[in-house]
Amino acid sequence: MIILAATPIGNLKDASARLVDALSVAETVAAEDTRVAQRLMAGLGITNRPRLIALHDHNEREKAADLVELARDADLLVLSDAGMPTVSDPGFHLVEAAAAAGVTVTALPGPSAVLTALAVAGMPTDRFTFEGFLPRKPGDRVALLRRLADEQRTMVFFESPNRLAAGLADIASVFGAERRVVVCRELTKLHEEVRRGSAAELAAWAAEGVRGEICVVVAGAPARDADPADALAQVLALVADGVRLKDASAEVADATGLSRRELYQAALAARR
Repeated sequence: MIILAATPIGNLKDASARLVDALSVAETVAAEDTRVAQRLMAGLGITNRPRLIALHDHNEREKAADLVELARDADLLVLSDAGMPTVSDPGFHLVEAAAAAGVTVTALPGPSAVLTALAVAGMPTDRFTFEGFLPRKPGDRVALLRRLADEQRTMVFFESPNRLAAGLADIASVFGAERRVVVCRELTKLHEEVRRGSAAELAAWAAEGVRGEICVVVAGAPARDADPADALAQVLALVADGVRLKDASAEVADATGLSRRELYQAALAARR
């Protein structure tokens, strides 16, 4: 089978007992960076020397099929540099190929920068969206943020320290200068820092220079007063496109904050 193993995002003591056991007996390890994998094993005091195969963004598509075949006969342990493989890290194409080929995929849960940042941010956690890294190019970044301008769920992003100030400035410009933001830096490490403020305040702070691994947590957009007539029109349009009335009512209700039952009943009446 293929075993996706979460690795520490900073503090080696966060390595799970299952990760240590798996590394101690693994015969083959596919790692985002084999040097990082070697340092991890050394830091954990593991003397096992498995076969190491590089699996990164530039070669995953071409290697996926061969690795899946390898995993038919023996376990393949998959590591990213930090956190869970496939989450803004290599592994997705491998898992996709394994699922298509009927090869079992399992995971050894563990540290997650996304969930750690979300937990310490102090923003709603019942519903959230992870958006990965903000685009490098300013135009692409602004375009993405505009698509997210009405997103009411808490949003979590990864960001490079070199682009943090520009990213926060764009968030302030598109979402509004007062939108609440939390920047989580060097989570679980010696110099961990959680800084809270408005988008404009944190953009000014980041302009002075920031180092380390960064997660940015952004408050969702405030709910807007929904027009029931417009919401009903949205439901009917979805139904006309082939969506079940129940599902259409639920989708529009989630987006507008209106009652699912009332939208459903109004749509039924409008169709009679």
